[in-house]
Amino acid sequence: MKTLIIYKSIHHENTKKVAERMASVLETKLAGPNDFNPVEISNHDLIGFGSGIYGAKHHKDLFDLVHNFPDFNGKKAFIFSTSGGGEKDIEKSHKKLREKLKEKKFDIIGEFNCKGWVGLGPLKLIGGMNKGRPSEEDLKNVESFARELKKKIVLS
Repeated sequence: MKTLIIYKSIHHENTKKVAERMASVLETKLAGPNDFNPVEISNHDLIGFGSGIYGAKHHKDLFDLVHNFPDFNGKKAFIFSTSGGGEKDIEKSHKKLREKLKEKKFDIIGEFNCKGWVGLGPLKLIGGMNKGRPSEEDLKNVESFARELKKKIVLS
């Protein structure tokens, strides 16, 4: 199974920690939205897309990348993120990227979110929110998610 994980991680590198743990389980490389040739996607069985959540959606660079894709006719994909709200916000926070990927005919086989440390704006004054997240427990959940993705690809 050939996999590629495309992610954007900025402030506290929460999403980078998640992406690196996924990559270790899926035995794959990581790339930023602007750090690879989009033609490479057709050479992979599974593509992951992730970032922190900003204003209830993924980072703009992921949308710009996906917007320029051709249709991928059932190529398997997964979405992941870190956010202040965590998993309870997944339906809302992944909605725009999910719609964009479906528009490009990706088959989304899984979604993951966990809380990440947020220390921007007024939260900076009180030391932020979710300090220490993603935690080791969160990262173990990442590993479980990645193992489930592997099973889904093998069974398909």
